[in-house]
Amino acid sequence: MRIGKRTAPALTLLAGLLLSGGTQAHDNSARAIETEDEESSELEVGITDSVGEVEVTHDDEKVTIRREQDTENTVDDRYALTSRECPPFCIQPASLHPDVETIGELEVLDYLRRRSEGDDSILVVDSRTQDWVERGTIPGSENIPWTDLSQSQGADPFTIHDIMTGQFGAEEQEGLWDFSDAKTLVLFCNGPWCGQSPANIRTLLRYGYPADRIKWYRGGMQNWENLGLTTVQDD
Repeated sequence: MRIGKRTAPALTLLAGLLLSGGTQAHDNSARAIETEDEESSELEVGITDSVGEVEVTHDDEKVTIRREQDTENTVDDRYALTSRECPPFCIQPASLHPDVETIGELEVLDYLRRRSEGDDSILVVDSRTQDWVERGTIPGSENIPWTDLSQSQGADPFTIHDIMTGQFGAEEQEGLWDFSDAKTLVLFCNGPWCGQSPANIRTLLRYGYPADRIKWYRGGMQNWENLGLTTVQDD
C-alpha cells in the first residue's frame, strides 16, 4: 500500500464526531473530533480548526488522514479537468432519494473513524471500477464496483449474493432480502460528475436496501483531492 499524500505517524487521540444514523449532513448536532496531540494542533493546514488528522485502518494497516501541508500544492491533474463528455460524465443531482443522505468530508471521516474503531455496522464503499481505484482511493474504504451489483452490466447472481450477504450484512430468505442487520453504507466515486456511486445506490434501492442506511458522498475523489486529503494506492 502506498500513501498518496504525505502523512504523519499515528499521533492523534480522537474523542468523537459521533453522528447518529439518521442525522442530516447540515445538522449541527455532531460533536467535533478533538485532538490532544500537540504536533497535530500545530499543523499549518488542519482538517478543521480543532482537528489535525484522523487515524483509520486500510487493508489492516493504520493510515493517518490529514491535508497536504504544502500551501502551494495544487490538485492532481486527473481531477483538474473542468469539462468531460456528458454523457456519461454528467453533473449529478444534490439528492438521489429523499431518504438517502448526501454527506460531506467531515461525515465521511467520522464514518471511517468509527469503522476503524470496530463499528462493523458501517462500510465505506468506493463504487468505481478498478482502473480508477488503482490511481488512488480514500483510506479505509472498500472497493465494490458498481458493475459487480448490476445484472445489466454482467454481474452474476452469485456475485451479487456474496456481496449482499458477505459484505453488506443482508440475509436472503426464500428468495427475499432481509435487511434487518444490513450495514450503513457510505458510497462515493469520482465526484459530482461521476455516475458510478449513483448507479450503485439506485441498484441497491431496487433490491430493497433501506434508503436510510445509505449515505452518499457526492463530492467523491474530486473534492477529496481538492482538499488535499490523504489517499492510498494498493500495490
